[in-house]
Amino acid sequence: MTFTSRPWLASYAPGVPGTIAEITETLTDMMETSAERFAPAIALDFFGSSTTYAELGEQISRAANGLRKLGVSPGDRVALVLPNCPQHVVAFYAVLRLGAIVVEHNPLYTDRELRHQFEDHGARVAIVWDKVYEAVRMFPKDMGVVDIVTVDLTRAMPFSKRLALQLPIKKAQDARASLTAGPGKGAISWESIVGARKLHPSHQRPLLTDTAVLQYTSGTTGTPKGAILSHYNLRANAAQGSAWVAGLRPGDETVYGVLPMFHAYGLTLCLTFAMSIGARLVLFPKFDEKLVLDAAKHAPPTFLPAVPPIYDRLVTAAAKKKVSLAGVRFAISGAMNLPVSIVERWENATGGLLVEGYGMTEASPIVAGNPIGPSRRPGTVGVPFPSTDIRVVDPEDPTIERGFDEEGELLVAGPQVFSGYWDRPSESAEVLLPGGWLRTGDIVRVSADGFITIVDRLKELIITGGFNVSPSEVEETLLSHPDINDAAAVGLPSPTGGEDVVAVVVLRPDVDLDVTAVREYCRTRLSSYKVPRRIVEVDDLPRSLLGKVLRREVRNRLQGK
Repeated sequence: MTFTSRPWLASYAPGVPGTIAEITETLTDMMETSAERFAPAIALDFFGSSTTYAELGEQISRAANGLRKLGVSPGDRVALVLPNCPQHVVAFYAVLRLGAIVVEHNPLYTDRELRHQFEDHGARVAIVWDKVYEAVRMFPKDMGVVDIVTVDLTRAMPFSKRLALQLPIKKAQDARASLTAGPGKGAISWESIVGARKLHPSHQRPLLTDTAVLQYTSGTTGTPKGAILSHYNLRANAAQGSAWVAGLRPGDETVYGVLPMFHAYGLTLCLTFAMSIGARLVLFPKFDEKLVLDAAKHAPPTFLPAVPPIYDRLVTAAAKKKVSLAGVRFAISGAMNLPVSIVERWENATGGLLVEGYGMTEASPIVAGNPIGPSRRPGTVGVPFPSTDIRVVDPEDPTIERGFDEEGELLVAGPQVFSGYWDRPSESAEVLLPGGWLRTGDIVRVSADGFITIVDRLKELIITGGFNVSPSEVEETLLSHPDINDAAAVGLPSPTGGEDVVAVVVLRPDVDLDVTAVREYCRTRLSSYKVPRRIVEVDDLPRSLLGKVLRREVRNRLQGK
């Protein structure tokens, strides 16, 4: 079923359109428009040091010229290996101004993980946090990395804080060591790049259809690959986000950048959406409750995109420190299930709304969201964004449509859907169907009024005895047990064929694992084939930077890989 009538439009919050206006500006155009329109307003706030939109526009132009002198040309890949900081924002838009392609990387990746991605995209220039410079410098010469620009985060901090980091006391020394490793041998300083003259206005500009970003993702399979996101894709998703939040005040919002901007979620909500509306973007190199609450005293947030654990930790810390969170009007949660209990705590503390959204890197990344208003429906990921269409199909044969309230794989079409994976045509063809439909790999149910409920990831379903078992269902049952703090369920090969359901659990303090009792508990709540055959106790579970349990990593550990 294609849901061509778009029944979800009736649930949109007042003022939210069914479609967005035609996209006519690149991300470069968008940033330059904001730099002019909101010139005196603060664009970036980093530990209290501020940069206006006019200053940001000038720094981007200077950095673009500095990179041009390094030989960066249209279509070149430029690797960014940076945490959230003002230099990250400037570098991102400077690369795009030249018509080159940003390749975002997690600065906390292992050397092996970084090397795999660099081998894949072949960037000649890299702009990196100075703490990872040595790792990138040691890549083999035949990988093609020629110029490495290093960024010292402390250079963007207020003078008083930089001075405090020089104090000869352990606390200051530890803090400085966590932020910078100092200049590296043979490195090019960021200051030399941004110190260039402004780029000439006549310099060739990117087109809407040009690739803007390569964003690495495992997608619906386990091999990391670069999703090709164009200026059009990313600008459209920022516009969809702006349309979704009725009541935004351009030039008068404060967005907190607690999500990593090297992740698709943080990239869109912070690097593009926030800049498009002239928001004050308060940047944090990592999430830390104390830093966030300190910042809230001088620049209270009005819009906070985050993940459930962050909302939970912030509410707890704010209550403990007696810091008010009132004034956060909008909060959008993603990446994992949002418990109703967290919604209630957050909304009681802020007086604003907290809603859940859904997306994936291949969709720039936002596909759907709960309406920001009374029609929202906790427990679902909401309804499709403006200008977004969905279908639900048989995961084994996507030509077979499923109807309302029937489980099936979610397909998505819209201006935010990517064009494929970098240099991987066969894998691109597997996820992109005729008509521009993206296979999400997620099993969903869609209600008659268009609300989407995620059942599970297609590739993470456990097949045992011919039956499909949802890991989420098993995990939710385990988490309801009074002795269990955290849990993950995976499928492992069974000697008799198929898979066995295996659970990994983290117990509450001072509790011993009673496997028999836990299995009996599950048996009263689950069909027998869903009850874990094995239960393994661990100290903690592997999670992504956004807090999502990495089931694939759990499975690998159990198999000794």
